[in-house]
Amino acid sequence: MNLLMIIFGLIAICGLLGIVQSIREKNVLALVFNAGAAAIFGWFVVMTIWHQGFPPTLH
Repeated sequence: MNLLMIIFGLIAICGLLGIVQSIREKNVLALVFNAGAAAIFGWFVVMTIWHQGFPPTLH
């Protein structure tokens, strides 16, 4: 779960970078998809860290 959390965190960061780029290009569809990806993957990472701690407990 630890490696998956890191990968999802990187996806959330890429989504945030995509939000900035889509605002610059004034692309609404890209803004919606990037915001959705950043919100969903970021929320998963935050809740995993909150529930299991970092580093995650095994039991």
